[in-house]
Amino acid sequence: MLYSSIGYYALIFGLMISFPIFFFSIKNYKNDEVLDNKIINFSFIQLILVILSFLGLILSFLFSDFSNETVFNNSHTTKPIFYKITGTWGNHEGSLLLWLLVLTLFIFIFLIKTKSLLKKYRVLTVLFQQIIIIGFFVFLITTSNPFNYVFPTPNEGLGLNPILQDPALAIHPPILYLGYVGSSIIFSSVLAATVTKYISKIWATHIKNWILVSWIFLTLGILLGSIWAYYELGWGGFWFWDPVENVSLMPWLALTTLLHCILVLEKRSTLSSWVIILSITTFSLSMCGTFLVRSGILNSVHTFANDPERGVFILTFLFILIFISLFIFFVFHKIEKNSSSLFALISKETSILINNWFMMYFLSVVLIGTIYPILLDVISSQQISVGPPFYHKLMIPFLIPFLIFMAIGPQLKWIKSKLEGKINFLILFLLSILLSFFILKSLSVKLLVNTILIGSAFYLFFVTVKDFLFKKIKNVSQNLSHFGFSLLILSILFNNFFSSEVITNLKVGEKFISDKFQITFSDLKKTDEKNYISFTGFFLIKEKDNEIKLNPELRVYNQPNIITSEADIKTSFLEDKFITMNTVQNEEFFNIRYQVKPFMIWIWISVLLISMGGALSFFNRKPK
Repeated sequence: MLYSSIGYYALIFGLMISFPIFFFSIKNYKNDEVLDNKIINFSFIQLILVILSFLGLILSFLFSDFSNETVFNNSHTTKPIFYKITGTWGNHEGSLLLWLLVLTLFIFIFLIKTKSLLKKYRVLTVLFQQIIIIGFFVFLITTSNPFNYVFPTPNEGLGLNPILQDPALAIHPPILYLGYVGSSIIFSSVLAATVTKYISKIWATHIKNWILVSWIFLTLGILLGSIWAYYELGWGGFWFWDPVENVSLMPWLALTTLLHCILVLEKRSTLSSWVIILSITTFSLSMCGTFLVRSGILNSVHTFANDPERGVFILTFLFILIFISLFIFFVFHKIEKNSSSLFALISKETSILINNWFMMYFLSVVLIGTIYPILLDVISSQQISVGPPFYHKLMIPFLIPFLIFMAIGPQLKWIKSKLEGKINFLILFLLSILLSFFILKSLSVKLLVNTILIGSAFYLFFVTVKDFLFKKIKNVSQNLSHFGFSLLILSILFNNFFSSEVITNLKVGEKFISDKFQITFSDLKKTDEKNYISFTGFFLIKEKDNEIKLNPELRVYNQPNIITSEADIKTSFLEDKFITMNTVQNEEFFNIRYQVKPFMIWIWISVLLISMGGALSFFNRKPK
């Protein structure tokens, strides 16, 4: 109870500190030429208070303080210490407190790192960021208080959902939130820069760091979530267009587009309208994702079952922020006229602009696919689900020119360029198409579209490899990210085309025999663990001349009383062998799902390469 009290009052005082920050910011904006140190000091105090509040919640979880409602709902005495700590943000209230912690941390870092920039710009950024911070303080205290009391104090808690008790998912939310919340600084910064007419090359160089940091963490956060879903949920795949997957992908698409636009603004002082709109869009999508997940509207394994009143608060708050940002955009920003005349049709700027439109199209498809079922349910009470076929049919045709432009764009020069080495590029493209054709010829797939699609991915792959091997690369980070993206697309396509699967029901001692596999269910063993009972299946898989042993699990957790299926996966550089087992109700049989998933590890490696490209760009930047 002590730690909860400390955490709660630290939260209250943290909110109160926002008011002197506001007061001194407004006073400082009008009068002084140098940023008032009181603003930095109060921002530091606010950060310390939020850290203290967060530590109070962690200690409440560690010491199983079930007088705290959040701890009672999400913990148990038998839960391992690691998951007691990570359970702090494995729930609605704790994750929102983590949001607030990152918000206050980022604005303090911003103040420390921007001493050489325009004072009015810094002060306005603090003001806009404090509006967001106050919104989250009020949201936490009024609708999502992580320090509510339960009386009388229960002897035991309800426990954490077992599928959340996983190392990858434990670190997934903090990393993802660093990406989400980083977009708030970009949002506040771009509004401040718009009002003060500070959008320039100097500002672009500064804000690019924040864009890179947010983009890197968001990329890694999505990667960790994908890996977790792959082996923990038993789906046997890396992406299923689940609504909550989509709400993390949408800000990533906007942020990736923004990253390319800021390059043009930094080099050529153009596309400033794109930069402003994309900064607002990225943060709005991050907030929208929070609204959809926290309101309980989305039907997903990821969502939190909560009072829709919380969603209404976030939605109202989001509308206010969007209204303020659009008002500032139309009132203070001078819309660029004929900015395209500043560069030629064949130029690096044009290729970035074209790929921006493709990215916005992909974003629109994901947004419609995610929002449309919700709107239809509200309007007509008709429930539908939008699955992979919808996204594949609308995205794949446009992915082909997108990949080609990704390959050609970095070869062009700023302002005006010539297509040097046209013959070499054409030959490389034709070789890519031929290689794709011969790979797909033996498969029962649509040959024309898939040949061109894989050929385009090969083309991007070969162009980036060629640049690494035969060309002095000026921008290694960009080339590495583009190479990683080409590898990602190729790995996804080959994974899709060459995967195989067997689903069958077996008793212990039985065999399943097909043309490709022989699966023997040899044994089942029971083991008592700390907070669950494990039933381990022993399987022998014969495939041609190879034999492997796989041991999937069923876990029966004591609190809450839930059965989960744990996949066993054997990974190599070429493929994954993936098996899960589930009980069949009122039967002695077990449902067995065995899959061979080619190039899975290359999907993870390719995303790491993409992130490394961003990290290289961040650390190689020269201070100005």
